[in-house]
Amino acid sequence: MAKKDGRSLRSKAKEKLIEQAVKRRIRRHSDQQAEAGDVAVPKVAAQGEAFESLCDFRRFPGYQEVLLQKSAADKLGLENPFYKLHDGVAAETSVVEGKNCFNFSSYNYLGLNGDPRVQEAAKQAIDRYGVSPSASRLVSGERPIQQELERALAELHEADDAVVFVSGHGTNVNTIGHLFGPKDLVVHDALIHNSVLQGIQLSRAFRLSFPHNDWDALDALLRRRRRDFQRVLIVLEGLYSMDGDYPDLPRFIEIKQRHNALLMVDEAHSIGVLGKTGKGIAEHFDVEPRQVDIWMGTLSKTFSSCGGYIAGNTALVEILKSGASGFVYSVGLAPVLAAAALESLRIMLQEPERVDKLRRNGQLFDELVRAKGIDTGLNCKLAIIPVITGGSIKATRLSNLLFERGINVQPIIYPAVEEKLARLRFFICSTHSEQQLRQTADHLEAALKAVG
Repeated sequence: MAKKDGRSLRSKAKEKLIEQAVKRRIRRHSDQQAEAGDVAVPKVAAQGEAFESLCDFRRFPGYQEVLLQKSAADKLGLENPFYKLHDGVAAETSVVEGKNCFNFSSYNYLGLNGDPRVQEAAKQAIDRYGVSPSASRLVSGERPIQQELERALAELHEADDAVVFVSGHGTNVNTIGHLFGPKDLVVHDALIHNSVLQGIQLSRAFRLSFPHNDWDALDALLRRRRRDFQRVLIVLEGLYSMDGDYPDLPRFIEIKQRHNALLMVDEAHSIGVLGKTGKGIAEHFDVEPRQVDIWMGTLSKTFSSCGGYIAGNTALVEILKSGASGFVYSVGLAPVLAAAALESLRIMLQEPERVDKLRRNGQLFDELVRAKGIDTGLNCKLAIIPVITGGSIKATRLSNLLFERGINVQPIIYPAVEEKLARLRFFICSTHSEQQLRQTADHLEAALKAVG
């Protein structure tokens, strides 16, 4: 028994050392980013260093980081929870690595992925247009289905017009990168999506952030700094993808008007979730949509397709269509994807009971989990329920253990979130049954006890 306890203690000590090493690496990475700011400064090769070695991808810092992570995972006996093979429709259930699972890792909020009507619309588009437009819309011309989708999206946001991009991430990058420049300021919520940060970097605008959902802090920031810049853009998310909460939109509209700023709202996760009929955060708060200057959304969540869009006034859309590189120099949205998104949008508006069922499912699951003493963070009991684990290693172990029990849910680990806020992120669908939610909450409680 003594030897067994000794081995156990040595194993725990070894694990502790590995965790400390990973955390030191994280701190060093954070310190380097803080020192460098948003500008990466290239370093000259050391004297005598062979330049050929600089062309070896195995020596790139990014690959060294990958090797470090793999080494730490191997020493801790952690299986990689990512890139699992799905075979079938990613709905409330899915076949993952050959196993039937309750699926909580897909954005299929209203259960429209795999809906026969959506699939039929996609098939008809393939029969009429093929699978690709084969060039940019500027070069190859328009397809009616692309224009129909843009008109429907503009109507959704009560806007003059809309423009569709082939990538949701690229929509933010190209829109912000094209519209703003070095004399402008972009100020954003501290938890804003990576795509917004990449767009700001491309624009070369000055960047500032304010504490999460803190409209008062934003107001104070703009009182101090507004006069230093020409244009100012405020960027929010309609529903925050990591925490599942939303901003007080009317307050932010007041602030943007007070300081003569522009307001952009990323509705990637809030369309289909917020509002009585799923029209998003403007419907939720019953505010005039035209008080928001730039509406952004994606087609890959509620609309069961792929791509992104911007809706707003005619001038905004014309600027993007005529000059945004991600639109002008990119192939147009595939007709099959446009058709799937358009049919999903129509079903959402025709069947608001789906939105109501999603809301009830989110509330039930959050209450079930909270009743077991599990931390679900700031979420508003909607479509995104985080389970805070407080460490990347624990989150990964928990994800793997749940997968063994037939539940597919992914860990969100550093650097996507702070190390101390690592979590599992449950995406709830309107098509999840009450029994599935209750069983999952029970398995989660048991798995948490197992990992300690």
